[in-house]
Amino acid sequence: GGGSTEFIIGENFEPLLRESLQMGSVSYTRNHFADGKITPARYAQAYTAARLELMAIENALHGQGWQEAVGSSGTIRAVGQVIQSGGYSNGEVTAEGISWLKRKLFKFGDVSKLDMDGIKPDRRSIFPAGLAILEAVFNALSLQTMTYSDGALREGVLYDLLGRHHHEDVRERTLGSLMERYHVDLEQAARVETKALSALEQVAETWGLEDESHRELLSWAARVHEVGLDIAHYQHHKHGAYLIEHSDLAGFSRKDQQMLALLVRGHRRNIPRDRFAELGSEEGDKLIRLCILLRVAILFHHIRGTQQMPRMKFSAGERELELNFPEGWLDANPLTQADFEKEAEWLRRVGYRIQAR
Repeated sequence: GGGSTEFIIGENFEPLLRESLQMGSVSYTRNHFADGKITPARYAQAYTAARLELMAIENALHGQGWQEAVGSSGTIRAVGQVIQSGGYSNGEVTAEGISWLKRKLFKFGDVSKLDMDGIKPDRRSIFPAGLAILEAVFNALSLQTMTYSDGALREGVLYDLLGRHHHEDVRERTLGSLMERYHVDLEQAARVETKALSALEQVAETWGLEDESHRELLSWAARVHEVGLDIAHYQHHKHGAYLIEHSDLAGFSRKDQQMLALLVRGHRRNIPRDRFAELGSEEGDKLIRLCILLRVAILFHHIRGTQQMPRMKFSAGERELELNFPEGWLDANPLTQADFEKEAEWLRRVGYRIQAR
């Protein structure tokens, strides 16, 4: 790209390794070809700068390994088209073609003279820098050929958005990978998710949580609220929140990640009201309400297992939540009753009242 170069090794839809380096055709043009002159010395400087950047990731890439190299972006497409016009490929980028093209650039000597099939006039000025970076990539990764993909960032965004409407949401795959990586108890997560969504259905209208995004957030939070346990049991809610906020979660916007991290951070002990307030009073308060529903679902399944649990009804007021258990059940389960009494103390700190009876 113009400012950076991204590297992804993946299988099917799953990214296995992702890296980004701050080297791009625009920035390298500014640093090495500012006046448009193309000389072997300047090209070598750009190439060396790119190789130095690549040193930080090339061992990791080689360690992961790959079977096929695919490139996208205007630079790679242009290089492939010029190499094809020179008879060195059928449209793909090849190591032999890059060497030939580099010698051609030296003969031109100036970007204003780059009149070759495949190079658009508006791309001439950044073409030498892009080629130097691409050659550095080929040499660092020992590539001989790279095919070209027409799809890039815009197509990826459209694919993601379309997938959300056809049950192929990339976010679902992302969460699944996160849960697997941090050894989440899948059965417990499913129990908590079911109870949290049941509670949401009963209070959504009263609490203004009828948007589909509220259901999604609560569902996601229920599934990943225990990822921090893989780091340490002590303050695992804080560990989990940090992982979610700072991980590269494909398909999630930064705001989605921030809100999801806040739900995980607030799922036990103190709810950081000031952090929620940073989202704005209305949105922050709705997120606190989602957090309360998540906390209640977790308390309900505090004792892990498949034991038969009672049906309970939820009702809500402006700043209160009432849980109605079958008659006599709480008296027969004093530990659960104690849990909810303690929970009432935590929620009082954020201005909410909860009553279990």
